[in-house]
Amino acid sequence: MPVYRDEAVVLRTHKLGEADRIVTMLTRQHGKVRAVAKGVRRTASKFGARLEPFMVADVQLYEGRSLDVITQAESIGSYGAAIADDYASYTAANAMVETADRVTEAEGSLQQYLLLVGALRSLSRKEHGAALTLDSYLLRALSMAGWAPSFLDCSRCGAAGPHSAVVVQLGGVVCDDCAPQGAPRLDAKTIGLLGALLTGDWEQADASDDSTRSKASGVVAAYTQWHLERGLRSLQHVSRERRETAVPAGADDPEQDWVGTTVERPRASG
Repeated sequence: MPVYRDEAVVLRTHKLGEADRIVTMLTRQHGKVRAVAKGVRRTASKFGARLEPFMVADVQLYEGRSLDVITQAESIGSYGAAIADDYASYTAANAMVETADRVTEAEGSLQQYLLLVGALRSLSRKEHGAALTLDSYLLRALSMAGWAPSFLDCSRCGAAGPHSAVVVQLGGVVCDDCAPQGAPRLDAKTIGLLGALLTGDWEQADASDDSTRSKASGVVAAYTQWHLERGLRSLQHVSRERRETAVPAGADDPEQDWVGTTVERPRASG
């Protein structure tokens, strides 16, 4: 049977039989791959720890009839332990790998792979706040998948910004002419932070205050849930420690105000 090698980040695993495990990976060259890792649940397994979620490994596989089989795994990035030691990082990482699983198909995307590996590495090293790293990852992953938001010009008509009305269903900020009645509005600092997270301007993002981060996180979460249609289960567990200072008045969750505007979802053509 054909044998191939690739770099892969482990998205999720689940048990198979008494000693095996099915591993879902996002690879650098072969897209998303589901493969069997035989015997990895035994204590004597040589590479079981290298195939845990959030780990990056150089894997060798051979093609099976229904599932490929992992025969070797060498660690490239051991991010799992450092991430699991911090609750905020752990919940953020779970939301990242679930998003990657949802926005990638069998053919995969090198950009998505590199983005996820970079985000997990940043989480493990605590380069930025976990919530900031997650929000930046979500915006950029969705952009690569074809749902790029606009936080400057009107996302509907293209009118030059800045604008303050935000409608996640329409793709970000909208001008006054395009804004539906009752559309929520954001202050300039929050819109600036959203733009910084989208472009990777970490100097501006790291300098933001907790109130601004909270409001930005609500928009990012709502934008993600809307465009993925089926909500991310892991997102509800994300630590809100740095998001709790600026919940919009009358709302139990920062996301609710951003999805309350009535806008019909576009119907598929054909």
